Order: sequence, then structure tokens, then C-alpha cells
Amino acid sequence: MTSKELLYVKTIAEEKSISQAAKLLFIAQPSLSQALSRIEDNLGTPLFTRTTGGLNLTYAGERYYQTACRILKIYENLEGEISDINGLRTGRIRMGITNHLGTVVLPKILPPFRRQCPFIELEILEDNTGNLEAKLLTGAMDFALLHAPKLAANPLLNYEFLSEDPFVIALAAGHPLIEKAQKKPGYLFPVLDVRLLKNEPLILLHPQQRIRHVSDAILAKAKITPNIVLTIKNYETAQRLAGQGIGITFLPMDYAALTYADHPPVLLSIDESYSPSWDLSIATLKGGFLSRADQYFLDLVRQTFAQEPNDK
Repeated sequence: MTSKELLYVKTIAEEKSISQAAKLLFIAQPSLSQALSRIEDNLGTPLFTRTTGGLNLTYAGERYYQTACRILKIYENLEGEISDINGLRTGRIRMGITNHLGTVVLPKILPPFRRQCPFIELEILEDNTGNLEAKLLTGAMDFALLHAPKLAANPLLNYEFLSEDPFVIALAAGHPLIEKAQKKPGYLFPVLDVRLLKNEPLILLHPQQRIRHVSDAILAKAKITPNIVLTIKNYETAQRLAGQGIGITFLPMDYAALTYADHPPVLLSIDESYSPSWDLSIATLKGGFLSRADQYFLDLVRQTFAQEPNDK
């Protein structure tokens, strides 16, 4: 049985007349009579008895009518709920964001989003890029904000570029290399020739981490075999240790701005010829569905990053 058939029987029962029901349903009386006959034939029992007072429900008809009322009410409630979802009055967003990136991005996005959509439920998963990409492929989340790979991007995912975050060199105050860095237009900090890091002790993140991928690429372009004195997982620990003179490390500028330490490191820029950056991107499943709430959230993300300067 279809919602249309349920509505036909409900209206006929309430009007006790096929002709009156046909007028309310805006269909021809013969068409409604034929539809009722098909319904009764399919059920194998009559739903109405015809009397001088009009059409009365049989016992089977009463059961059909009661069920039709409940089902049509469910349809009505569902349509209202879908309308609320499309109107951003209710709904849910399942999103992912890379570790630490949430600290940079979410404080900029969530306040205006909550003001506009206070009843939208947010499920936010913080994880590394590889795990987020895997969850996107399974449909466990709607979209992710992550650092897109420069190479070997997943062919099943779309990566929408938002901004480029340059990497910087972090080293202890008073390090002799600081004097060799040169001020250049367009760079936030003095620029150090990466080749001068040859034989310097380096603090690098684990090889599976995206920060390490960018760091390795910078060193490879400088044709340096790194002198790694410490491999660590947490970028903040690496930055703090660099500030205390344990070694030199590479960091994305947005992350470097988050760390507060007793001995903050000096930050130096890297010449753009080394491609010292990663791309912040929106990742979605190709052919996947984004709700109105998803789309509104992502529009806020795009607007936020469109307004930000891109310093090296």
C-alpha cells in the first residue's frame, strides 16, 4: 500500500462518500472508485459497505483506517522534520579534523555557526589525516578538514583547497644560524638557507605524520641527509625542545603560533623554492551527500579562510 492509497481510504471513510472524497482529493470520481476497487482486490476483502446513509467501514476497513491514520501522521511528522533539517532548525553534522588543527580552526568557525544554528548537533572526530580519509571512505563522517597530500591523493576523495600554511624553522634563541638569516619582502620572519642545516641536530616527527612528510621533502630539496637526534610524535614538544637548544625542528606556522613556553624558540622563514608548506583542504567523498547544515558550515569555513592573509 502507498501513502496515496492510505489517503484515499482515509478520506472516503471520513466523508462517507466517494464523490465528496474525490472533490477533496482533486481527482475524478471514476478514478477514485477504480482506485478503491484495486485496493480492495489486492487486500481480498471489502473495506466499505454501501448503505442509504453512505459508505460505512467494515471491520477490515476500520483496521485499515486506523492504521492509515497512524502511518499518514508519521509521514506528516517526517515531512516536518525534513523541513526543519532543510531549514537548519535541527540536524547533525559529522565531521573530522586533524589533530591540533581544531585548535586553530574551530574557535573561528563554531561561534558564528552556533549563533545561526543552535540546534544542530555536532560530532567532531580529531585524528590524523590517514585515519580521517579512511573514515570518509566508509561514510562514517560527512567531511573532514585536513592537510591534503601534495602527492598520492586518494582518488575516491575530493580535496578543496582552502589555504596554504607555510612551514618555519624553530631553533633556540642565540643560535649562530639566526645571524645568517636574511630579511626578504613577503616573508614574516628572516629567511634561512635550508642548506645551512647540514650536520645540525634535528628534532623530527614520526615518519607516518604529515608534518614529517613536508620536513623530509624540504631536506631532500636541500640535498641534506638529516642528523636526527630525536624523533617525537608531538609537534608542541618538538617546538619546546627546540627552544631549549636540544635541536632544530620544522613546524607549520599556524601550529607554531599556538605553543607557549618558558623558552620560546626563534622562528625563521624558509624560501618558497623549497615548497615549505602544506595545504589546508576540505575533503569529501566523491559523489557523497552533504546536508544543508554541512553546506552552511563549510561556507563559513570558506569565508573565514578567504579573509585571512597568507604570509610566508
